[in-house]
Amino acid sequence: MMSGYWPRAEEFSTHEHDLAFAPVWREASKVVVSSTLTEADWNTRVIRTDVVEQLTALKDGGAHLVLFGGSTLAGFLTENGLIDEYQIFVHPVLLGGGKPVFTPQRRVDLSLVETRTFDSQVFMLRHQRTA
Repeated sequence: MMSGYWPRAEEFSTHEHDLAFAPVWREASKVVVSSTLTEADWNTRVIRTDVVEQLTALKDGGAHLVLFGGSTLAGFLTENGLIDEYQIFVHPVLLGGGKPVFTPQRRVDLSLVETRTFDSQVFMLRHQRTA
C-alpha cells in the first residue's frame, strides 16, 4: 500500500496548488540522503555512503538538487561546498532556543538575490554563495 501525501494528494486535497504539484512530484527524480533508510518508492534514489562524491556527480551532471531536511545534513553540505543557493523562510515566531540550522566551521559569504513576502507574513530570503 502506498503511503505519504504527494503520491495520493488528490485523495486528500482539492487545493489547486496541491493538484498541480502532485503529478510534478510523482514524475520528478528524487534523491534522499539517509543513514537509516535503505529504499524508497516513487522514483527515489537513497544515498547512504559516499555522500559528497555521489551528490557532486549528480550536480556535475546537471541535476538540480533541493534540500528539505535537517541542520546536520545542511551543515555537512555547506562545509563541502555543495549548496549554491539558500532559500531561507522566516516565520514571525519567537522561540527561546533550538538547534542552529547551519554550523559551518568557516565563514560562508552569500549575496542576497531575492526577497519575497507571502500572504501569511512569512518571507523568503534567497541567497547565492559568493565565489
